[in-house]
Formats: sequence, C-alpha cells, structure tokens
Amino acid sequence: MADEGNSTIETGDEKKASPLLFSLCMNLLFAIGKGIAAFFGNSNALMADAGESMSDVLTSFIVWIGIRTSIKGPDEDHPYGHGKAEPLASVAVATFLMIASILIASRGVERIWSPPEKPEVFTLLVLIVAIIFKELIYRYLKNKNKNVNSNALLAEATHSRSDAITSFIALAGIAISVYGGRKYIAADAYASLIASVIIAYNSLRIFRPAFDEIMDAAPSRDLIEKIKSIAEEVEGVDEVEKCQVRKMGMKYLVDMHVVVDGNLTVTVGHDIAHNVKAAVRKNLPEISDVLIHIEPAK
Repeated sequence: MADEGNSTIETGDEKKASPLLFSLCMNLLFAIGKGIAAFFGNSNALMADAGESMSDVLTSFIVWIGIRTSIKGPDEDHPYGHGKAEPLASVAVATFLMIASILIASRGVERIWSPPEKPEVFTLLVLIVAIIFKELIYRYLKNKNKNVNSNALLAEATHSRSDAITSFIALAGIAISVYGGRKYIAADAYASLIASVIIAYNSLRIFRPAFDEIMDAAPSRDLIEKIKSIAEEVEGVDEVEKCQVRKMGMKYLVDMHVVVDGNLTVTVGHDIAHNVKAAVRKNLPEISDVLIHIEPAK
C-alpha cells in the first residue's frame, strides 16, 4: 500500500511539469517563425527576438528536466530528495538569458555602425502575433505556479513575459525603421539593444531567488511565524526556542527546537514532538518534513 501511495504522489507531481512541455513547444514554433521572418524581412530586432525565443526552447527543456528531477522522492543517495534540481534549472535559465543578452547587444552595436536595408512590413505582423501569444503563455504559467510554488516554473513564466516585452520593443523599432525613413533605419538595431538590457535584468531576477534556495536562505518571516504559532498551540509545548526553514524544490523542510516540561517522560516528549509535526504538516501542506528537537524548560 505504501508503494501505491508514493506512486500516486509522483504521478500527481509529474502533472505539474506538463505546462513546461506546452511552453517548450510554443517557444519552438515562435523561434522558427521569427527566424524565417527575420531572415526574409531583413530585421535585426526580429532576429534578436528569434534568438531569444530559441534560447527559450533550450531553457524550457532545462526547466522541464529540472522539475521532473526535483519531484522524485528520496533514495539511498539522496535522502532529502532531489529538490535542488529545481533551483539549479533556474540558475541555468538565468545564465542562458545573460548570454543571449550579450550576443543580442553585440549584434545590435554592429548594426548601428553598419545599418542594413529597412525591414519588411510583414515582420510587424509576426511580432504582433508573438506578443499576444507570449503574454497568454505568461499568464497560463503564472496561474499554474500558484498551486506548485516552483522557482523554475516562475522563471519560465518570467521568461515568457520577458520575451513578450522584447518582442514589443522589436515591434516599435521595426515600425520606426519602416515608416520613419532612411535616417531612422538604425531604430531596429537600437530596439535590439534595449531588448538585451531587459533580458539581462530578467536573468538577474531569476537568478537571485534560485541562488538563495541553493544556499538554503530562510523563507519569508511570515511562514516561520506561522509554523511557530501552530507548534505553540499544541498541548504540552511551552514555547518554540528555534525554528529554521529551508526550501527544497517545491516544498519546505523545518528544523525546530520545542521546549516542554523537563519532568515529562521520554515517551510523552516523543508524543508531543509527533503532535507538533502532524499539526504543522496538516495546516501547512507546503511543509514536507519537520525535524523536532525536544528541550527541557529551564
């Protein structure tokens, strides 16, 4: 029966990775479509946007692998589970985004010094469609993440919003190049420079929380206070002396020192610890495990 229960949990968790497959497929279509349009439409901004979308394909795949790995249960070599794979995937996404921003910026500078012919009008239509769909993907992923609490999935959502913004900037740059005349043709390249800055900024936004999780940084003070409050309401608990929390993938691990009457038997103290653990996990489903150390009241 225990094995069946674990199988059910894993199956449910695997469904959380399905939004990434959808995002990956859409990013692949966008990258191919933008690349073809940029090549025949003579647009550096759109080519930069296509490159960013192609990096989306790679990062979506990395995130998908990261989440599928993180939801695996503990084993002999990984007694705390595989949750660290999820923030590592986020760090990889942030790294690829930063590399993409540098490549896009360098190409933009090159085009400013040597402006090409003005882009074709049809490139505008490609970008309008891309902007609409990328914004819809962002909202879809962000809504899914409300029930998952995944840094990697949030990173993917942020990446989609970043792509929508860079596509909008590319749209503005191309429009100015097309309708502004020869002296404004470099607007296409300037748009790609602005897009590269936004991509770099978003890579830092993704990197910070993922790095904090890898370093076992404490979560919000509100969560810690909730855990302490729940524990202190359990019968037999005098106070919570220490409460340390760290994130492991989509769940949290808690280490707690609970103060009880020093005259209690070991058995009673043991029961109190179990009651505290059960109460915390019941009221806060995002807590996967609680390690409790019993301290005698002074």
